[in-house]
Formats: sequence, structure tokens, C-alpha cells
Amino acid sequence: MIVHFIGAGPGAADLLTLRGRDHIHNSPVCLYAGSLVPKEILAHAPPGARIVDTAEMNLDEIITEIAEAYAKGLDVARIHSGDLSIWSTMAEQIRRLKLLGIPYDVTPGVPAFAAAAAALNQELTLPNVAQTLILTRTSTRSTPMPAGEDLATLGRTGAMLAIHLSIMNLDQVSSQLLPLYGEDCPVIVVFRASWPDERILRGTLSTIHGMVKASGIDRNALILVGRSLGQSPFGESYLYSTARDRTDTSKE
Repeated sequence: MIVHFIGAGPGAADLLTLRGRDHIHNSPVCLYAGSLVPKEILAHAPPGARIVDTAEMNLDEIITEIAEAYAKGLDVARIHSGDLSIWSTMAEQIRRLKLLGIPYDVTPGVPAFAAAAAALNQELTLPNVAQTLILTRTSTRSTPMPAGEDLATLGRTGAMLAIHLSIMNLDQVSSQLLPLYGEDCPVIVVFRASWPDERILRGTLSTIHGMVKASGIDRNALILVGRSLGQSPFGESYLYSTARDRTDTSKE
């Protein structure tokens, strides 16, 4: 018996990995985050599988479901949205499984920032403009940010920012980043990237708050901030340069 933690991707059912699909198909028990994982993902479950929506369950109840499956020798597909490496709550579940001696593995998924960039048809890192992408969020009542990870500190790098779980704090995002990036810095908000109702709002640090307020978007949105989102001129990478010595494989 094993618990398969599976990243289901950002929303579109066909962005599920083949490995994730196969683990779901071979698991008689499927636990999924119902508010974020599309129902089409569950179509891969085997006939007669126990399918449990964990959206309204607490951690103890989730672990109880897994422990009961373990006692019966049944594999479990634990399905989360996006990728499990960021803001997935996987770590606290794994901590419990280790105490219970229940084996597990992890299958990655397409993260929201990658789906958002694909929706924009663009690369987030451009030569001579941006070569660093910071994934972050803002504080909420339930989960504060650690010291030194506030936007004012991270923004001093000038890096491209992908700000998750923060659309309700957009005024805070704008006020903290405006002195660092400038009021004309491009900002793009992607609502439900890859879902059928995906929406994209393009503005600047000085205009985006009003645009989002007028749109009614108040959840499930990613905020991208950085110069590479605009029309900044950029160079070409050395990878495909005619000046590159392609006989020297040490430079690859």
C-alpha cells in the first residue's frame, strides 16, 4: 500500500501528467480537494473507487481516511491542485504519515504560474531584463509571512514576482511595490489560469487595483509583476548565439 500525492495541475484536466493519471487509475481510494480539482480528473479513478472530497475536512479526518485505507492494503491517490511543492499542505500530511509508518510518494503537477505564463504566450525570464522569478504570497489571518519575506524586502531585488493567494491584498501589493518598481511597471492578473472561465487583466502598479475591483475578481487569481511583462527591449541568449563554440560541450 502507498499514498500517491499527485499534483493535478492548475485546472485544465488535460494538464494532468501521465504518471498522475496512472496513479489515480490504480488507486481504489481517491482523496481530492474538491474546490480546486476539476471533476474530470476523477474520471481516471477505477470503477467502484472510494472518492472523497476533502474540501470541508480537517487534517485529522483526512489522515483517518488514509489510515483506514492503509489497514485494508488499498493504495490512495491524494490529489491536490497545481504542484505539491508550494502551498499544498502536503508537508503536514507527510509528517503524520511518517509517524504512522505509512509509505508515500510524490508526483509533480503543472504549477499555476506556468499555466498563467502559457495563457499569456510569453516567457517570464528575458535576457537583460529578468532572470529571476520569485514565487511568493502575502500574509493572511491564518498564515503570516516569516520575517524578511514581505514584498517590500523581496521587491528590492527587482525580480519578476509571481504573487499567489493575494488578490484580496492587491492594495497592499501595489503600495509596497510601487516605490520599488515604479507606477508604470506592468502587472498582469490571471484568474483561474487554464480553466474555461480564465480571465486576464493587464495594467500597471498604478492601475491594476481599480481594474480588479471593477472586474469582481476576488479569488483564484495570480498576480504577476515585472518589466518582462511589458515591451522592454531584451537581448538574445548565448544558447543559440552564432558566437557560441558548439564544439565545447562544457558550456552547455
